[in-house]
Amino acid sequence: MARMMKAGKLISVIGDEDTCTGFLLGGIGEMNKERKPNFLVVEKDTSVSEIEETFKSFLNRPDIAVILINQNIAELIRHVIDAHTNPIPAVLEIPSKDHPYDATKDSILRRAKGMFNPDDFR
Repeated sequence: MARMMKAGKLISVIGDEDTCTGFLLGGIGEMNKERKPNFLVVEKDTSVSEIEETFKSFLNRPDIAVILINQNIAELIRHVIDAHTNPIPAVLEIPSKDHPYDATKDSILRRAKGMFNPDDFR
């Protein structure tokens, strides 16, 4: 008997060419019904408004559960990331080849740290 399979949620990526290529080779690349990809390769000539529009479109897509974004690119649209308070899609800032991860700049991590008391884990 044939059963309808419910489609899972996607991971999206906003990053430099190396980051996006790595995740695409890992199999995350998808197109939705409107032929919109779940990734954006940010190059030198990519405008901040294009990054911001893509991020907002990923937030509004029901098929996306996680947004991965290079931390140096996240800095360009920090005000939009800080305004996102819903748990899904989850926003994760990741390092790039040229920019190491800096936990002090990650607003999502700062928010998560504020939820827990370190004494609870002793």
